[in-house]
Amino acid sequence: MESAEYKATMDKVEEAIQQLRPFLEADGGDIKLLRIEDQVAKVKLLGACHDCSMSAMTLKAGVEEAVKKAVPAIQKVEAVEE
Repeated sequence: MESAEYKATMDKVEEAIQQLRPFLEADGGDIKLLRIEDQVAKVKLLGACHDCSMSAMTLKAGVEEAVKKAVPAIQKVEAVEE
């Protein structure tokens, strides 16, 4: 069962991702927050983002930067397969 703190952190990370979603969707992609483990947000890249050669840069310079700004406890955002 998720703790209230974990759920609150997930919600904050999701809010940060939501701000970026229109930019990803404009290029045919999307991102899904899967879980948080040891201050690392685990996400899945969807659509065009999954195979895009720029996805690593988007993840670091865009998503990770926004998430860390919104939730300082998050140290890293990492793309994983479910």
